[in-house]
Amino acid sequence: MNRLTLLLSLLLCLCGCHGAMASGEPVVKPGVEVLRESGFKGLVGKRVGLVTNPSGVDSRLKSTIDILFEAPGVELVALYGPEHGVRGDVYAGDKVDDMKDAATGLPVYSIYGTTRKPTPQMLKGIDVMVYDIQDVGARSYTFISTLGLVMEACAEAGIEVMVLDRPNPLGGQKIEGCYVEQPFNSFVSQYKIPYVYGLTVGELAMMINSEGLNRGQKGDQSPSVCKLTVVPMEGWRRDMLYQDTGLPWVLPSPNIPSKESPQYYVASGICGELYGFLNIGVGYTLPFQLFGAPWIDAVRLKEKLDSYALPGVSFRTIWYKPIAGSLKGQLVQGVQYFFTDYASARITEVQFHVMQAIVELYPDRKPFEICDRIGLFDKVCGTDKVRLLFSKDYRFDSIRALWRKDESTFRTLSSKYWLYD
Repeated sequence: MNRLTLLLSLLLCLCGCHGAMASGEPVVKPGVEVLRESGFKGLVGKRVGLVTNPSGVDSRLKSTIDILFEAPGVELVALYGPEHGVRGDVYAGDKVDDMKDAATGLPVYSIYGTTRKPTPQMLKGIDVMVYDIQDVGARSYTFISTLGLVMEACAEAGIEVMVLDRPNPLGGQKIEGCYVEQPFNSFVSQYKIPYVYGLTVGELAMMINSEGLNRGQKGDQSPSVCKLTVVPMEGWRRDMLYQDTGLPWVLPSPNIPSKESPQYYVASGICGELYGFLNIGVGYTLPFQLFGAPWIDAVRLKEKLDSYALPGVSFRTIWYKPIAGSLKGQLVQGVQYFFTDYASARITEVQFHVMQAIVELYPDRKPFEICDRIGLFDKVCGTDKVRLLFSKDYRFDSIRALWRKDESTFRTLSSKYWLYD
């Protein structure tokens, strides 16, 4: 085969592959599309409120806001902005203010700021509250806390709630971490569930509604039950990761840029709450995928982590300069990690093994001794017992039983609410 023929063959192959990808349809249909195909069953003739953000889109990237605003017979009357706002124009942790949506002219009520639970005035005139946000499958992600407070407020006001279901990007089989214990319920640990809970947002809503799960931040044992409808997806299975769905990924928050990002978020984000300890890639191009610091020897850290032989996890050395944050412009070295066998990996435990390795290599860098922001670490863990046990010798073996103690119980309990096999 001459060079010209080879080049033409390659071009034809590339065009054919591109055509196949371009014509491919998603294998999963999100709840918003199922709702639309039903003729907006349950919403026609009603005044509708919508809790959403930029991740609330169909497979063609049309916003649920616009879908409901244009829906025949549906009167969309108000929007409710969680963390980052309904259009994604508020940065992580910043207060969301009441405003008017420029595209539709609808009022946008903030439920991430002074008010996190919708007030009766905010709900006035609403018949049905729709919730459509892409979840990441982690207890500390604030959107599911917003969901619970919205359900609670609507129950008290006699308003129906409709959840448009979406995939859990961690899949429906991963369950890791211990339950939240009093008094550590907070907006980043609102429910008595494991850190990784293996449910879709629709399934979780059903469980919250039925079980209570200490929904209120003050540990209310008898929360109100709302009239709840979940519009399920079509085509989703519990063994699917987000990349298996064929759906486009719209980042639900600024540091979750890709469909794999949720896996890394739960593997390093708890450690990231120890401000000033390690850089976890936030402020660089690989958020939550790194563990680094200016004082680390990358080669030694990789060797130490490799010696643990963690199932399904591999490490490589990396040198980088953050483009934002406290280490902006400084040369940082450490490790980037990969899930080479996601099914066998204990994803949340990666960060604890990294902390163990750091202390073994650098005994003067014990995180709970050099960091003064440990309160949020405890809240995200859902208990102070993880910190108290781990700080005795900084070995994961010391917290293994504690971290895993509730997983089997929760798997049995949560399976009652499965909508998918």
